[in-house]
Amino acid sequence: MADGGPVSVPLTGATRIAAVIGSPIHHSRSPLLANAAFRAAGLDWALAAFEVAPGRAGDAVAAVRALGLGGLMVTMPHKADIIAFLDRTTPAAAALGAVNSVAWEGTELVGDNTDGPGLVASLRTDEGIDPTGRRCLVLGAGGAARSVAWALGDAGAAEVVVVNRTKARAAVAAALAGPSARVGTEADVARAEIVVNATSVGMGAEVGAAGPLPVPGGALHDGQVVVDLVYQPLETPLLRAAAAAGARPVDGLGMLVHQAALSIERWTGVAPDVAAMQAAARR
Repeated sequence: MADGGPVSVPLTGATRIAAVIGSPIHHSRSPLLANAAFRAAGLDWALAAFEVAPGRAGDAVAAVRALGLGGLMVTMPHKADIIAFLDRTTPAAAALGAVNSVAWEGTELVGDNTDGPGLVASLRTDEGIDPTGRRCLVLGAGGAARSVAWALGDAGAAEVVVVNRTKARAAVAAALAGPSARVGTEADVARAEIVVNATSVGMGAEVGAAGPLPVPGGALHDGQVVVDLVYQPLETPLLRAAAAAGARPVDGLGMLVHQAALSIERWTGVAPDVAAMQAAARR
């Protein structure tokens, strides 16, 4: 379309189908991102979303095998359960105990976790920020936080500090980042060069409205990079506070796009057009 909107591409008997599974799944942006990538690359592929009830991950994997689906994106609540039904997992997925992407390698279905690597790719590619040698701090200790901590450690961060209300959970996440990691407190925020919010604080906030912050506002300052993995809304209270303090705010859409791009490249062997995916997501 002349206005840059989505273009309908007819499915054929040769179209390769991929899927994203979860529950609930109606809110997923994965079909938008993946299908924009397929169109931009001229690939006869399509991705559809499927509601798969909790406890039915094995049935979904069986369907991938039976139907010959080209790949699978996995979201909650199946990221851990699905591992038992795959042939093997990558080192990242094995360490994290969670899979968000499944691809064929020969006759085997292999699970991977592209969340954290997606963030690192977004920082390097979109923002020109390399976490190698930087002091990083991760807020939260859930699945996204663990993936980010692992990826930052793998990227060679000088330090990865994990801050969470439950110290035991923070310790689990920090251990994934390697010897440079430790459990911290909110007092560590001020000395961090890259701060990543992997909690849900700020999700669903009204655009432009004040809201709770996952860190003390006074801890943010000029020279920092502050990433919020929340992308609804794109401008969270944390990112507004970061900008007001002179820090560089980075929204969560980049990680969403790049983690999907990594999956698509594994499936197709073609590096997708990230700019086309970002345009589709923002549109």
